[in-house]
Amino acid sequence: MDQFKGQPRLPKFAVPKRYDIRLKPDLSACTFAGSVSIDLDIVADTKFIVLNAADLSVNSGSVCFTSSKVFEPVNVELVEADEILVLEFAETLPIGEGVLSIDFDGVLNEKMKGFYKSTYEHQGEKKNMAVTQFEPVDARKCFPCWDEPACKAKFKITLDVPSELVALSNMPVIEETVDGPLKTVSYQETPIISTYLVAVVVGLFNYVEDHTSDGIKVRVYCQVGKANQGKFALHVAVKTLELYKVYFAVQYPLPKLDMIAVPDFAAGAMENYGLVTYRETALLFDDKHSAAANKQRVVTVVAHELAHQWFGNLVTMEWWTHLWLNEGFATWVSYVAADSLFPEWKVWTQFLEETTEGLRLDGLEGSHPIEVEINHASEIDEIFDAISYRKGASVIRMLQSYLGAECFQRSLASYIKKYAYSNAKTEDLWTALEEGSGEPVNNLMNSWTKQKGYPVVSVKLKDQKLEFEQSQFFSSGSHGDGQWIVPITLCCGSYDVKKNFLLQTKSETLDAKESSLDEIRSAWVKVNVHQTGFYRVKYDDDLAARLRYAIEKKYLTETDRFGILEDSFALCMARYQSLTSLLTLMGAYREELEYTVLSNLISISNKLMRIAADATPELLDYINQFFINLFQISAEKLGWDPKQGESHLDSMLRGEILTALAVFGHDPTINEASSLASCPDHNMVLEVLNFALSSEFASFEKAKEVEEFFASRIKPSIARTLKQSIERVNINAKWVQSIQKEKQLAEAVKELAQGKY
Repeated sequence: MDQFKGQPRLPKFAVPKRYDIRLKPDLSACTFAGSVSIDLDIVADTKFIVLNAADLSVNSGSVCFTSSKVFEPVNVELVEADEILVLEFAETLPIGEGVLSIDFDGVLNEKMKGFYKSTYEHQGEKKNMAVTQFEPVDARKCFPCWDEPACKAKFKITLDVPSELVALSNMPVIEETVDGPLKTVSYQETPIISTYLVAVVVGLFNYVEDHTSDGIKVRVYCQVGKANQGKFALHVAVKTLELYKVYFAVQYPLPKLDMIAVPDFAAGAMENYGLVTYRETALLFDDKHSAAANKQRVVTVVAHELAHQWFGNLVTMEWWTHLWLNEGFATWVSYVAADSLFPEWKVWTQFLEETTEGLRLDGLEGSHPIEVEINHASEIDEIFDAISYRKGASVIRMLQSYLGAECFQRSLASYIKKYAYSNAKTEDLWTALEEGSGEPVNNLMNSWTKQKGYPVVSVKLKDQKLEFEQSQFFSSGSHGDGQWIVPITLCCGSYDVKKNFLLQTKSETLDAKESSLDEIRSAWVKVNVHQTGFYRVKYDDDLAARLRYAIEKKYLTETDRFGILEDSFALCMARYQSLTSLLTLMGAYREELEYTVLSNLISISNKLMRIAADATPELLDYINQFFINLFQISAEKLGWDPKQGESHLDSMLRGEILTALAVFGHDPTINEASSLASCPDHNMVLEVLNFALSSEFASFEKAKEVEEFFASRIKPSIARTLKQSIERVNINAKWVQSIQKEKQLAEAVKELAQGKY
């Protein structure tokens, strides 16, 4: 039996084809009883059957394998460390089909994974509901199974539940039999799916219902009394299903789609096939009380989960190594849907926030490649991070933008047709896109997915020639040796004068005459047009000054204004350029009115305020005054009260900009706001404010202190995150030291505070 312990994957001598699962949850005792019959194909000589199980009590006497005869195991061992159930038989099992039967019991846990308990209130009384959350590897905590994404099978589910409750699963109900206080509910068999997508929810719910134009029944379930708050998500779901049917050129594969709000939920949402679970804030929207940002969150989360119904559920990654593609793609395509449904929201501009999150995490030396080789299930949780989702989505956007939207969509549709109801690897998608476009997609994308990090592309203008040079960017200012195939896009003096090429070597020179860039002598040059590329750009002083002028004169799109600011901030943190030059650039944004650009300007200002509190506390008042000047124009235009018919983006901006002015110490804003927020414990308020503005964290000593504190408390699941946090503290400490050495800073800050730009 020891040969199966400590292995990353299950042995391949038995292949599951179909599961017949029966579960009986007891919501007052918080336990469940279950049985499973699994149709297996024995494909190699073996005396063992090895599958996944964890946190279950297996009834050894119930276990048997039936094929030409009934085989009873001589040994049944649940190896908790490896989450496997090893069944040993006295003789070799016959090759071919058979049925494995197992009875088991479990606990409805409170860990929000596996088969767990959630609580809600009904008519003032606290009640329990039972919910599943199986991704990545927790189906094994509900029933013994081959809990790997490539082990796809059909699932027939039956539930025994209290008769007054709603019981949902992936498929529609085919029969419901009431027997006194209990009822037995059985569901249609699923198509072939992975275990992590199986789902069950049992509780008391209301719902709202609609249909797509081709008859798919769509429902949103939520706590009793909240059904109206599900109407917006219902509308979004119906429209999104219809959009994706066209985009992927494949029908939605199931007869129904249920979406349900769960009070206790670990993630934002989970794409279970046909029964998508959400935390309440990601699904429910109340026109009267919810903020504009909530409305947008509902759209992007619903669109993300429904994208998975095709990309992830119909075509599934072969192993968790390819998780990034699943999540990165769904994140990217959710913006395609949101843009189609609400073009006035300018979501592609807001997408830059996704890219920025990815760039900031990936600029750390403790980052990881998008594609991480996963050996053991315990490593998976750690890569559900901004690299998988945000960098993943960003490089897909970079590729789509390089290949062209139509070619990308056409190739994607053929990929989905080819791998429907089976599994694929990252390379399979690149191959489909390469065949569809004739471009070297495999080589190009491997340079972005197989190595961590990204380049900073330095651009210099010399004798009518543009010189490009790439080097690996680190927020710490360190130098790496990574090299990429970089899709370079640039505009010169106008968005009509464009040039694209692949930077495949360390450096390359572009002759302005040969490239028809006639205005190069005096015009602005913007590289990485609309920020579709996942890289930073550093301009020489002359080109940087031209761009600053172009921002002031409003020649550039909001995406490009965002990109120039974000890159300059990152370069300043990495000590490639001075804080003085960053603040001078920020002055060019004083008449900025666009939500996404202002939102980033606010977050950068907040960060700089905290760094200045450490580096130059004597200049903090001047810096805060400069920030107040920076945001006053837009704040005055927005005002405190929503205007009739104002845009969704203005509604989102108001709260952010007024909060910023209060934080920077703008007295009129603070006086107006002081009825809005209060904490009865004045000492607590003082402590929080003092900590926020003190030199409490950005020092090498603090980094050491954090490291020592966690040294004996480290868990594999937080190791990477902890390392990244300590690296961030060290980066800030180096930045503080560098700012303290800036000669012109004090003079520049005092001038900026007086409004001299």
